Amino acid sequence: MSQIFDFGYRRSYRGAVQAVIFDWAGTIVDFGCVAPAVVFVEVFKDRRVPISMAEARAPMGAPKKDHIRAITEMDSVRRRWEEAHGRPPSEADVDAMYEDFVPRQIACLSTYSALIPGTLELVAELRRQDIKIGTNTGYSAEMAAVNLADTKAQGFEPDSCVTASDVPAGRPYPFMCLKNAIELGVDCVDACVKVDDTVPGIEEGLNAGMWSIGVTVSGNEVGLTLEEWQDLPEAEKAARRSQAHRRLAQAGAHYVVDDVSQVLPCIDDITQRLARGERP
Repeated sequence: MSQIFDFGYRRSYRGAVQAVIFDWAGTIVDFGCVAPAVVFVEVFKDRRVPISMAEARAPMGAPKKDHIRAITEMDSVRRRWEEAHGRPPSEADVDAMYEDFVPRQIACLSTYSALIPGTLELVAELRRQDIKIGTNTGYSAEMAAVNLADTKAQGFEPDSCVTASDVPAGRPYPFMCLKNAIELGVDCVDACVKVDDTVPGIEEGLNAGMWSIGVTVSGNEVGLTLEEWQDLPEAEKAARRSQAHRRLAQAGAHYVVDDVSQVLPCIDDITQRLARGERP
């Protein structure tokens, strides 16, 4: 008589980290994620609908056209739009604003393309460990080309760069991370780590089955330039860091750090967890 056992068995990856996939603005360039935010404000101002930086930043991480649409769907913005235009914003308005956004964004990207301190050192150590470097972004390919050229001049060139215009849908869908994994030749998504400063970016990594690391101080959640951050009183720094940490942790980030300079210990810990058979 055959015996039926009520047990299941799971295959687990126990190798090393194979790839780290970085977001761009707020993660490895543009401390404070300033470039997209300022242009969103300008585009809405031209429609006689002022928006705050907080409103401009709220959907950050999404593809830029989706981001504009999300701003128009905020109750506060819709009220101002209706006061200015006598009707709610339409999809045609979103299309028109995106057309205005693209050249303005491209024109200002180089102003904000300095690498965030610690990026080159982290990448050098990852490469020393034979870990591949991917990047992805809510920018279009045309926009990302500016960042790629600027950072190459600073000594950074990823092995893979995927943009929102390269996939059927951007964050929080997993497609950009998965395309990175394909381009990098990764054989198991458990061996991949996504590093991002936004909630949709963390969700993207999780949806792709990867480890996710959130960055707070350099990113959109704090939303200050390096100089502005350094000028803050310590108590204000602690409050802003704590709020950003809470947001990214609640989104599901496995680790949350200030910036890329603190990522390496997380990679070391992930390596140990993988060796124990843990999964993201």
